[in-house]
Amino acid sequence: LHLNSQSNPPAIFDGTTRLYISTICPYAQRVWIARNYKNLESIELIGIDLQDRPDWYKEKVYPTNKVPALEHNSKVIGESLDLLQYLDDYFEGPKLFPVDLVKKEVANQLLKYTDTLTTIGFLVLNKEENSLSEIQQEFGPVLDYLEDSLEKFANEGPFFLGQFGVVDIAYAPFIERFQTFFSSLRNFDITTSRPRLAKWVE
Repeated sequence: LHLNSQSNPPAIFDGTTRLYISTICPYAQRVWIARNYKNLESIELIGIDLQDRPDWYKEKVYPTNKVPALEHNSKVIGESLDLLQYLDDYFEGPKLFPVDLVKKEVANQLLKYTDTLTTIGFLVLNKEENSLSEIQQEFGPVLDYLEDSLEKFANEGPFFLGQFGVVDIAYAPFIERFQTFFSSLRNFDITTSRPRLAKWVE
């Protein structure tokens, strides 16, 4: 389903678990990826048109009027990173968050760092005139931090904690965008001289 201002609402709070998303929103994509990874097909996907939002979504579902939001057990939860934890706590399927204490600490640090990535990444991208050296100077340290982070558990696999998990899900929608946008709009490859990030992107 993909609903806009002309659409009638679903039967809200009828016992069905629903994930409200926008297919183009990176924050919603995080939870969408997690739902699919955990094989939670019982969670119904409801697409919301962010350019033409239905009034009932804010009034009856989620007062902040943002996506993603999860309707479960007669309540609605929002915020993408909180929802990743919620899916792990209340639903079956492969675990997203690590059990190992060291990896937990690393995961927490990297999840907090997503704000740095997105803030600086979009700031640099939106500058009208930016030379390649300026992009490298401003955005390079952020990308280098990710490259170094991918080294910590490289002996266990190509992902941030070795094996695929919550950190990869949190970063994927944004890294994918930056890889595409910087390449096409600024002729800048975020993976150049960053072999681990290049492998991760693959």
